[in-house]
Amino acid sequence: MKEETSTADKMLHLKLPTDPRWVDIASMHIKDILVDHAYCEQKAASSCISLIVGFPEKTELVDMLTAVVAEEWGHFERVLEMLKKRGYSLGPQRKDEYVLALVAFVIKGGSRDQRLVDQLLMNALIEARSCERFKLLWKNIQDEELSKFYYELMVSEAAHYVNFITLAKLYMPDDYVKRRWQEWLEEEARILKQLEIRKDRMH
Repeated sequence: MKEETSTADKMLHLKLPTDPRWVDIASMHIKDILVDHAYCEQKAASSCISLIVGFPEKTELVDMLTAVVAEEWGHFERVLEMLKKRGYSLGPQRKDEYVLALVAFVIKGGSRDQRLVDQLLMNALIEARSCERFKLLWKNIQDEELSKFYYELMVSEAAHYVNFITLAKLYMPDDYVKRRWQEWLEEEARILKQLEIRKDRMH
């Protein structure tokens, strides 16, 4: 386990760690976190489907993201199972200020491939942040079943992060992707600083 989490940490390169208060707040409001998490998994699957539909000629993208869709939907079902086992219902979806702020950073001009790469990098960043937060839950939450669950998802999200970065480098030059990725990391840190810590949000 230690080797896998160390590898994940090195890969993510997030410029701002999650406020340590978040995991304590999340642990005390696990129903809200699970509900928000369920919708995060649903949106992750939907985002991949949108990329497949929007870029059907990109064979590598279609093949790779089809598998990710299946995994994300499987995660959605597992989160629902965790809710039901604890006597909770799904509840309404909440506005995701974090993702909305990231969407606003996606380039509006440029070539079709540049716009695709921006969407891929945004998805990679969301997976990276999710991976980091799943690690915090795995290490700190008292519910043993949920701790094991979040360890498994941490490993899975790290793999999805790699998938998105790999695809980005397939469709634009490596130096372009590296530069744009740094811009995304800096913007994400700025966004995170401005967001309040919410008891009912995964991000």
